[in-house]
Amino acid sequence: MAKRAAPEVNAGSMADIAFLLLIFFLVTTTIETDSGINRKLPPMEESDENVIIKEKNIFTVLINKNDQLLVEDEVMELKDLRKAAVEFLDNGGDGSCDYCNGKKDPKSSDNPDKAIISLANDRETSYEAYISVQNELVAAYNVLRDKRAQSLYGTSFAEMEANNNDVNWPGNKEALKKKIEQIKIEYPQKLSEVQK
Repeated sequence: MAKRAAPEVNAGSMADIAFLLLIFFLVTTTIETDSGINRKLPPMEESDENVIIKEKNIFTVLINKNDQLLVEDEVMELKDLRKAAVEFLDNGGDGSCDYCNGKKDPKSSDNPDKAIISLANDRETSYEAYISVQNELVAAYNVLRDKRAQSLYGTSFAEMEANNNDVNWPGNKEALKKKIEQIKIEYPQKLSEVQK
């Protein structure tokens, strides 16, 4: 009896099909990425002189490993942090800030340009507490910028930034950018972060 030849499977196009499936899954798959905290570092300044910062112009915020706040050497709740930061930034202690609405306390910050918020956290501080404190401190700057934008231009700072980012906004973008920069100059965000 003659042996029958086993039928062959045509595998010539299997590589093509596998390649097409690979491309399909690469194109249709979305990969989650962590966005992190959006921070813009200040530009490096070439200067030989040492900058002297007065102690009264530094607002210290400490977070310990138990997520407790120590603000200016006093225990504070998170809900009170924004108000305390606004009072510090808007103090106008030396009288050089004609737009500041603070108490003009000579023991507190001189003006918003000289005021620095120093945030220090313990290595064991929870991520949630750290982000919550960050949000409150940034919100303090936004409150002051909103007040200033309302007094100068009759609109909020957040709305001005939204219009600046809107491609279809019909207004004058260059004038809007100048207004936004002016407010950022008057209330610069100076937030120093340190880890203990």
